Amino acid sequence: MSDKEVILTIEGLKKLEQELEELKSVRRREVAQRIKQAIEFGDISENSEYEDAKNEQAFNEGRILTLEKMLRNAKIIDDENLGTEVVSIGSTVLLRDIEFDEEFQCTIVGSAEADPGENKISNESPVGKAILGRSKGETVEVTVPAGVLKYHIVDIVK
Repeated sequence: MSDKEVILTIEGLKKLEQELEELKSVRRREVAQRIKQAIEFGDISENSEYEDAKNEQAFNEGRILTLEKMLRNAKIIDDENLGTEVVSIGSTVLLRDIEFDEEFQCTIVGSAEADPGENKISNESPVGKAILGRSKGETVEVTVPAGVLKYHIVDIVK
């Protein structure tokens, strides 16, 4: 993994810090306890409980390393001081899908925070790239595998 800058909002930073703390304090203890119990079952060479617990431990430690690296390379976007003139990372934007004449709101975030279920789209996604730097009233075209989508920027909320 490269030392790529990780763009985060303050909310995203807090979420990652909380996840890291949970993994280091709670999950490490739980996994260590599972390993200890599995060892007590006897022969670990054919013990699936032990294997599962060791795999979980490896996954947990890998996620801890990933989160630590992300936090080291974090660039925090202060969305409190965002303007509403131009779309930037941290902006909440009201878009209209021209083909379906439907409006939806999304927030532009760094890729580490992207969560389509919460309408948080990455600045590196096709839509994110297309609307960054654009203004209210502009129409953008987004090339996706299914073709070309057209969105009208109705408003930049914050």
